[in-house]
Amino acid sequence: MPGSGKKEKAEGHVNELSGTVHGPVVQARDVHGGIHLHHASVPLPKPGQLPPAGALVGRAAVLARLDAMRARQSEAGVPMVVVVSGPPGIGKTAVALHWSQRRRGGFPDGQLFADLQGHATADAPVQPTEVLGRFIRAFGIAPERIPAGLAERSALYQSLVAERRLVVVLDDALSAAQVGPLLPASVNSVAVVTSRWRLAGLLARGARAVHLDRLATDASLELLERTVGEDRVREDPRAARELAELCARLPLALCVAAARLAARPHWPLAGMVEALANERQRLTALSVEDDMTIRAALTISYQGLALPEAARLYRLLGLFPAVTFDGRAAAAMAGLPFAEVRLLLEVLLDANLLEDVPGGGYRFHDLTRLHAGELAEREDPPAARDEAVRRALDWFLDGAAAANRTAMPYRRVRRDAVIFDHAEPLTFADAAEALDWLEREFHNLRAAARTAFERGLFPLAWQLVDGMWPLFLHRGHHAERLEVDLLGLAAARAASDSHAEAKMLNRAGMALRTLGRLDEAADHFGRALEIWRRDGNAQRVSGALRRLGFVERDRGRTGQAVALFEEALEGYRAEGVPRKIALALCDLGDALIGQGRQEEAVARLTEARRLLASEPDEYNRARVLILLGRARLGEPAGASGLLEEALGDMRRIGSDTGEAQAHQALGDLAVRQGRPRDARAHYERARDLLLRRGADVTQLTGLLEGLAGA
Repeated sequence: MPGSGKKEKAEGHVNELSGTVHGPVVQARDVHGGIHLHHASVPLPKPGQLPPAGALVGRAAVLARLDAMRARQSEAGVPMVVVVSGPPGIGKTAVALHWSQRRRGGFPDGQLFADLQGHATADAPVQPTEVLGRFIRAFGIAPERIPAGLAERSALYQSLVAERRLVVVLDDALSAAQVGPLLPASVNSVAVVTSRWRLAGLLARGARAVHLDRLATDASLELLERTVGEDRVREDPRAARELAELCARLPLALCVAAARLAARPHWPLAGMVEALANERQRLTALSVEDDMTIRAALTISYQGLALPEAARLYRLLGLFPAVTFDGRAAAAMAGLPFAEVRLLLEVLLDANLLEDVPGGGYRFHDLTRLHAGELAEREDPPAARDEAVRRALDWFLDGAAAANRTAMPYRRVRRDAVIFDHAEPLTFADAAEALDWLEREFHNLRAAARTAFERGLFPLAWQLVDGMWPLFLHRGHHAERLEVDLLGLAAARAASDSHAEAKMLNRAGMALRTLGRLDEAADHFGRALEIWRRDGNAQRVSGALRRLGFVERDRGRTGQAVALFEEALEGYRAEGVPRKIALALCDLGDALIGQGRQEEAVARLTEARRLLASEPDEYNRARVLILLGRARLGEPAGASGLLEEALGDMRRIGSDTGEAQAHQALGDLAVRQGRPRDARAHYERARDLLLRRGADVTQLTGLLEGLAGA
C-alpha cells in the first residue's frame, strides 16, 4: 500500500509499512518454509500515433479494397504491406489514415506513424534508422537502451512487434530501401505505405498496390459542398463542375479553392472559376499539370488573404529551415509577438494553406511550401529573406542553450553567434521538460544546423550541434548523432576555431566509439589532445587522455589504459576538480582489476567512493560499489554486501546497464564460491537486461557456455 503508513499490531509485535513501495511486499510475523513471489510481466505501452485523417470523399471502393486485402491476410496468415501511390495532392495520406483509423479496433496493440519526408523541400528524407528509434521509444524503451546500428535496431523492433496486431503507416516514402526495415514481420500486422512512386521493389517482394486516380466529378462536388455548403453548389451547378475540372479533381486543389470560397460567402462560384482559369493560363509554362493546378489554387487563396501580415508570414514560413514549426518559432522568424502570430496562423489554417500536426505544431504540404518559398523569392528582398531565416536559426540556438541550462546546470552552450534576441525566449520548468523539447525538436535542430552550414554561418552551425549534447548523453540517438557531430566538426573547422574543433573532435570520437569504430575514435581523440595541449588547457588534456584510455580498454590493452588513466588523474588532481578525480579513479580501478592488481584497485576506489559521497551522481556512487565488490571477490562476505547494495541502487535509479554490471559481478562471485546455479541465474539476468538494451552480450554468452554441465 504505497504511502499508507499502515501498522498492524498483534501479540506485542508491530508490523509497519511506510513510504512508497514499488513491487510485491510480504508482511508477516513468522515465516515457516519458503516464500515464492511471482512477478507479473509489465505490458509494453500501446502506441497511438495516428494523426487526424482530414476530409475524404469518393474513396469508398479503395477502402473496400483495403478491407478485402486485410481479410485475405487474416486467412493466409502472412504479413500485409500495401503501397498507396499517386501524384501529389491526390489524397494518399487521407486514404491511409482513414482506413487505419476506421480499422484501429483490429489493431489493439497499437498504431505507428512516420512521415518519411520523401519529397520535403526543407530537409533530407528521414533515414530508417531514425524512424526505428522513434518506433522503439513508442513501446516504452528508454532512449539510452536503444542500439545504434540499423541491423540491431531492426532486430529489436521486430522483437517488439512480433505476435502483435499493429498498423504501421509510412507516409511519403521515397524508395523501397527507405521503407524495408520499418515493415513489421508480424503476420497479424499491416503496413500502409504512401508514395508518389509505385515502389516496384516492395511490390516484387509481395506488397499489394493501390494507385489513386483523380476524384470523380460527383465526389469533387461533394467535397466542395462539405466546405462551401450545398446551397451554393446547387445554385450554380455548372460553375461548380467547371471549378472541379479546373482543380483537375485533385483533393488538395479543391480543398484550397473551397476554403477561399468559404471565407467569402457572397462570392459566386463563377468568380472563383474565372480567377482560377486566369491563374492557370498564367502558369501554362509549368510542365506538370497537377503542379500547375494546385499552384493556381494556392495563388488564388494567397491573394485572398485579407491581412497583409498573414500573407507575409505565409511567404516567410516557406523559407523556414525545418519541416514543422510551432507558434513561437513562427513568431521568432517573423519578428512579431507570439499572440499576434498565433492569430495569423489560424488565418492560414482556415485558408487551407497550412496543416496542423499533433502537439500544437504546423507544417506545409510539400507543394504548398514550395509555393510559399517561390512567393518569398519574388516578393521579399534578399535582405528580408536572410533576416527571417537567421531569426529562426537564432531562435533554435537560444532554445538549445536554455534547455542545456536547465538539464545540465553546470554546462554552458556558447551562443555568441546569435545576433537576434527574441522578446519571448523559451524557459523550462525542469530537466525532463528541457530534454523533451530537445527530443521533440531534434529533427528541426539538425535541419537548422545544416541550413546554417550551407549558408556559411559556421559558428552558428557548430554551436547548434553543441546544444544537442544533453539529448545524446541522456537519451541516446546513437545512430543519428554521428552525422550531427561530424557536421559540427566540419563547421568548427570552417570557422577556424580550434577550441570548437577540439570539442567537436571529442564529440565525434565518442559517437564513433559507441558504434565500435575504435581506430577512428582514437584518431579523433588524439587530434583533440593535440589542440588542447597546444592551447594549454590542462583539464581538457586530462579529459582527452581519459577518452583515449577508454579506447585502449575497449581494445583489451589494459596496460596502456592504466597509463592513460593515471596521467589523466594526475592532471585532474593538479586542477583540483573532485568529481573528475573520482571518475578517473573509477576508470583506473576498473583497469587495475583487469590486471589482477586488486589491492591497488581497492585503494583507488575507496578514495573515489569518498569523493563521490558529496556529489549529486547516484549512478557513479553505485558504480564504485560494483567496482569495489569486484576488487574484493576474495572476501566473499564484504563483496556480497557491496554488490547487493549496488544492485538495489541501480534498480532504484532504473539503470539496466548498471543492474547488469551488478548481476555479472554477483555471478563472478558465485562461480568463485562454487555455486554454479546461482552464477547462471545472475549471468542470465545480466544478459536479459543487456538484450533489452540492444547491447553486446558476447562476454556473458561465453560465461554461460563455460557453466554448461556445471
